[in-house]
Amino acid sequence: MSVIGSVHSVESLGTLDGPGLRYVVFLQGCSLRCRYCHNPDTWNLKGGKPTASEDLVKEILGYRNFIAKGGVTISGGEPLKQPEFTLDLINRLKREGLHTALDTAGSVPLQLSKPVLDAADLILLDIKSLDDRMCFSLTGMGNALTLSTLAYCQSIGKKVWIRHVLVPGWTLDEHLLQALASFLTAFSCIEQVELLPYHRMGRYKWEQLKLHYSFKDVPEPDAKQLAMARSVFEEQGLKVLMTSLGEEKESKVG
Repeated sequence: MSVIGSVHSVESLGTLDGPGLRYVVFLQGCSLRCRYCHNPDTWNLKGGKPTASEDLVKEILGYRNFIAKGGVTISGGEPLKQPEFTLDLINRLKREGLHTALDTAGSVPLQLSKPVLDAADLILLDIKSLDDRMCFSLTGMGNALTLSTLAYCQSIGKKVWIRHVLVPGWTLDEHLLQALASFLTAFSCIEQVELLPYHRMGRYKWEQLKLHYSFKDVPEPDAKQLAMARSVFEEQGLKVLMTSLGEEKESKVG
């Protein structure tokens, strides 16, 4: 039986959300309220298009020849806010032989997320900040659920790509980055760390929604800052993917 979910949008040929060429599904709903969110219009669970999982998979299969060596990424919002829909979608895609990735901040309890984490081939886990107080200030929630998600992925041997947004004056701090890099070295499940430069491209959505964008005066990172961040993680022996600022401006942050 098909499951109905709330879909915000799709990207048929994405290159920034997992390995290879990918079909990316952005689901509606998120518990976090990231100050730099690129898509605040995804926050409300009821704001998307009701979609049957079976119908969505049929649409995705129309792109099979293009994404055969890549796969499908389920993003958001926070896809784990719709665990039944996300799980059904992943299972249907896996039966079709397609690679599945889950782009998540792990911001829901494990009792809800475990079946989805078990099913997905790859977890793209966004750690907002290792400092719990900073994480709360950035997102409105602490980091306990995110770190529990990472620990669970380690326990089941699930492949993980860490994502971390570099915000000048906040997370783009050498000492904080060193602490995060050192922390991540303990997890053999982590294949790489993707560093995402903060940008203000989503500010117009905040204005459209009549929301206060508190980061309007936060500068975008420069090349020297990004090089420092990369070196911190590479010095700890971690594989780093540094998305260029130009590419990231076309992707989703938040």
